[in-house]
Amino acid sequence: MTVPFLDLKAQYESIGNEITDAIQQVMDRTAFAGGPFVEQFEKEFADFCQCRHAIGVGSGTEALWLTLLALGIGQNDEVITVPNTFIATAEAISFCNATPVLADVDKKTYTMDPELFEAAITPRTKAVIPVHLFGQMADMDPIMDIAKAHGLFVIEDACQAQGAKYKGKLAGSVGDAGCFSFYPGKNLGACGEAGAVTTNNPKLADKIRILRDHGQSKKYHHRMIGWNARMDGIQGAILSVKLKHLTEWNNERRTNAKIYNELMGGISDVILPKEAAYNRHVYHIYGIRVQNRDTLMSALAEKDVYCGIHYPVPIHLTEAYQSLGYGEGDFPVAEKYAKELLSLPMFPELKREQLEKVTYEISQLV
Repeated sequence: MTVPFLDLKAQYESIGNEITDAIQQVMDRTAFAGGPFVEQFEKEFADFCQCRHAIGVGSGTEALWLTLLALGIGQNDEVITVPNTFIATAEAISFCNATPVLADVDKKTYTMDPELFEAAITPRTKAVIPVHLFGQMADMDPIMDIAKAHGLFVIEDACQAQGAKYKGKLAGSVGDAGCFSFYPGKNLGACGEAGAVTTNNPKLADKIRILRDHGQSKKYHHRMIGWNARMDGIQGAILSVKLKHLTEWNNERRTNAKIYNELMGGISDVILPKEAAYNRHVYHIYGIRVQNRDTLMSALAEKDVYCGIHYPVPIHLTEAYQSLGYGEGDFPVAEKYAKELLSLPMFPELKREQLEKVTYEISQLV
């Protein structure tokens, strides 16, 4: 039996007819760039996230970048985020000519440590980007309180957290804005690249809409210098179909995580992921920690169990960000976990016998 890390085909086969019908509707109306299908998805996604506005864009990276631009983040500004995230979080800051400043993470949830966030604030700090890593939201109440006390914007990097909750509040609804990726492997994934920004601020929403469309308030009337960051009509239509299934799929991920927890609870050399009491984790990634991570990953592949690593090199240790001046040892929690975290197969369609195989092989190898 083979257990893939991800099986996009299994999901597609479960809703193939709905996807085909949605694409055909876009083709019939030739609504390819932005347009009514994107607008419909924006309305549905805003409602899902319990926000007033959602703005569809071309990727999660663009969602972060345009949000920072719309908030006026620029040269000589600093934006605080975490070391253990995909590089897009930092790239968006850099592409605003601002400087990423890093703060280490909580030992249990792997999300931003509020006390270390506060310690990283300087007179140049303008915003903070807590990352809702692996499908679990950061501890937002203290982060919001600290940000308010210092006059900072809060941008949720919710690219891995569609449908996650913090004290009953949905990802993307707590900060000044929430940024989402719909990369195909995400809990809500497009058939290609796409992203969105959620916000309750109408002025911010309007500015992002203008920035994503070459700075146009209407065709050929350019109020500012913008970019081409529109969502494709086909992606909007596909995401509308998939959004109807997202809650069910997230529930199935949670069920799979519970089974993993039960099956691996007795393996002493494996540290399981922790769901904070205030959170509803949606398990985009089910990441365990082990001491012999790379060896275990290779051995599991020989047994037809395929895993991933998120993320092997923290931001401050990448070649791209050596200019920040950080070094090894500056963020010990993120650095330690980068060497230990192993992402196990996780998708809604996993069968119990596959989960049992993964667990059995791990128990024989650690």
